[in-house]
Amino acid sequence: MEHPIVATNATLTYGDRTLWRNLNFDLPAGSFLAVLGPNGSGKTSLLRSLLGLQALSSGTLSILGASPRKGNPHIGYIPQQRGFDRDLPIRGRDLVSLGLNGHRFGWHRFSLHDRIALDTVIAAVGAERYADSPIGLLSGGEQQRLRVAQAILGSPELLLCDEPLLSLDIAHQHEIVRLINAQRKEQNATIVFVTHEINPILPYVDLVLYFANGQWKLGTPDDIFQDEVLTELFHTDVHVIRDGGRIAIVSQQSDINDEAGGHHQHGTPSEREADK
Repeated sequence: MEHPIVATNATLTYGDRTLWRNLNFDLPAGSFLAVLGPNGSGKTSLLRSLLGLQALSSGTLSILGASPRKGNPHIGYIPQQRGFDRDLPIRGRDLVSLGLNGHRFGWHRFSLHDRIALDTVIAAVGAERYADSPIGLLSGGEQQRLRVAQAILGSPELLLCDEPLLSLDIAHQHEIVRLINAQRKEQNATIVFVTHEINPILPYVDLVLYFANGQWKLGTPDDIFQDEVLTELFHTDVHVIRDGGRIAIVSQQSDINDEAGGHHQHGTPSEREADK
């Protein structure tokens, strides 16, 4: 499909508060879209709308040629990192298997083809060693690898990622990003990646969608990370610093400093790439 996501005048409001208004874009197949913005700007709400969990206030979204709906097997989803109860009696393999049957009701017997697919995706993310361990006893990085495996099981056409790098150290961040990008390259999957930190994914990003103050900007990283563009978006002076292929945003406002690896006005280019 040429454009797996099409937004037409899409608007989302809560009461008298507008998260984003008149969102218009056609996302090309196989592209990597980074979604940024301050807390509460509507990044996760966009994913919820794409998943059919949040109705728009007006306008339309087309996902893989149809309206958003719950349980679409052609969409993979990586949720925000949250720990599991240490006593939860399921294995890592059980978590991954939800990528096959999580959108169905009831109990389902796995076919030989299903079991082979399950083993293959666990191997692809390097999780064979701990796939049969209780999920609650695994580290954050190990759990997140299994979440990635669950999301890419079945080779989805669209992969939605909601801050999948939270709570991960720099090594695990880069591993997770490489796994996600490998899915894009091997399956021509389209990636929508919500994040507070652009630098770990910057080498892979084609487009950036930046939300702030009920407004939005869409373009390539070079288009968006310009002083004048972000100053207009945030309604305050913003400066972009590039250092060794990394990006930092300089402003007095803390909600801006928290984005894209930003830092306070008197700092140096951010080194906050790990353990967010």
